[in-house]
Amino acid sequence: MKNQPGMSVEEFFELFLEELKSHEALHRYYKFLDDPAKMPFRKVYFCQRLQYILDRISEEKENAEDRELKIWDCGCGYATTQIFLALNGYASRGSTLEFYFKEVPQRLKFWERHGDMSLVKVDYEDVFEAPVQENSTDVIIVQDTLHHLEPLQDSLRIFRQTLKPGGLLLAIEENGNNIVQNLKLFRQRGNKRIVTFYDEGLGREVTMGNENIRPWKKWRQELLSAGLQPEDEKIQYIRLFPPFWFHNKAATTVTALEQRLWKRQPLLKEYFFFGVNFTARKT
Repeated sequence: MKNQPGMSVEEFFELFLEELKSHEALHRYYKFLDDPAKMPFRKVYFCQRLQYILDRISEEKENAEDRELKIWDCGCGYATTQIFLALNGYASRGSTLEFYFKEVPQRLKFWERHGDMSLVKVDYEDVFEAPVQENSTDVIIVQDTLHHLEPLQDSLRIFRQTLKPGGLLLAIEENGNNIVQNLKLFRQRGNKRIVTFYDEGLGREVTMGNENIRPWKKWRQELLSAGLQPEDEKIQYIRLFPPFWFHNKAATTVTALEQRLWKRQPLLKEYFFFGVNFTARKT
């Protein structure tokens, strides 16, 4: 049975902009309202990632038929993806740390005018310390999260234990081979890829990857080592052209060109596309 039609990514984004205008913490974090010239560039990236998540989860729902999916958004941040999924009828639990957690209740009050926000559950927790709910989850979302989880293999082991047989790990990541991003990160952190900081909510120090991004081939190796089978046919590269490329061009035209290029130009894909979306299954 197919999931009932819900809110499209485009509709969600327009409402999201309205929310940002009245929520200062979100405004500072997402920056969509800062520079109108960069809006199309930033919007496309945001929307492509959400669409990828919705498409993959919709496929899982079709296979599950009448059974409700169990979804865990690990590293959910401000719960943006969870809110979008709730507007499309999907319940989820999220895990977050740091400053994100306190902003979630205000967000849910805004969005309850548009959908059932009781479908969104968010916990303040460290994935390495929380009890593992073995064979409990159909889909684990890790959006901008894998490159923060260290030791990586320990986190992947937890994910594999948590997933049901055949369950899906759904990752949204930066391309670790992107030349421009690598130069930027090297200026910021040098080779210090793992850091420790004090988390006030947990009352102790936490170890995290310091924007420890990897190329797809490396992610693939790590997934296989953890007993997770990459789905090569589901991989997607996104964001090639800079902001000025969107001037006087329809965003759909630019993204359609990008989607053709990464499939035909291996060097562009490997070293110049910024984002990579991928999935893997528990075998």
